[in-house]
Amino acid sequence: MRPAGAPPESAEAAARQKIAELTARADEGRLLGAWTLFHKEILRFWRIAGQTVVSPVITTMLYFLVFGYSLGDRLQTIQGVPYVDFLVPGLVMLALIANAYINSAFSLFISKIHGTIVDLLVTPLSYLQFLTAFVAAAVVRAMLIGGIIWVVAMLMGASAWHNVPIALLFMVLTALAFAFIGVVIAILGEDFDHINLLPNFLITPLTFLGGVFYSIEMLPEPWDTVSLFNPVLYMVNGVRYGMVGVTDVPVWQGVVLLVGMNVVFGGVALWLLWTGRKLRE
Repeated sequence: MRPAGAPPESAEAAARQKIAELTARADEGRLLGAWTLFHKEILRFWRIAGQTVVSPVITTMLYFLVFGYSLGDRLQTIQGVPYVDFLVPGLVMLALIANAYINSAFSLFISKIHGTIVDLLVTPLSYLQFLTAFVAAAVVRAMLIGGIIWVVAMLMGASAWHNVPIALLFMVLTALAFAFIGVVIAILGEDFDHINLLPNFLITPLTFLGGVFYSIEMLPEPWDTVSLFNPVLYMVNGVRYGMVGVTDVPVWQGVVLLVGMNVVFGGVALWLLWTGRKLRE
């Protein structure tokens, strides 16, 4: 028995079907919106590819030429690997880390200071979709630059394809981690000095001291032990194992570190977006 005044079953079923259709349309709209935001971020750096892609590739290849061929004649090999090959993974990570951070940090910060971030936050996009669009664009730029450097180095005579899936795994996880860090800094930063503070005083020193140009086995005590506390060391060596098959630290430790960094910084970025801290104030 249906309660008195209740709508007929056909009307109730039609209402449920209508709600389901509207929900499906809303989900499709949000997915389209996330894709549109991602596409906009891709176009943003691609329209000035000379500055955002070509310039970092040329700068990094100059490192390759100067260090690879000038020091290569003196060092010959490190851990049984020709120095030119040993250098490639470090230079790939050097460029990848910097560009993943720069893309997400500067793009989001510019949107914040111009006030357009508020318009994006009031759209039907979920905070996760919003974050995914910005981070994915940063990862694409970082992987594009890192991949070009990798290919060009091999065309110039380097041999760096020992285990490509491992190398790509570390590159993607590293790009994700620093893209999340860029989002966090962009939200909390109040001017461009705050955005530049992290790469100038933390990321760049850690990268150069993370085994880009050398093996920590070449360092005297206690610096070889101190280097083990540098997270970039595990990222560089993970890619180095994938490219040339040697590493100073266990590969699994690098994977665990990167997964942990992505969970922590991704969670912080999502929480900051959800609270609106420094965005709606």
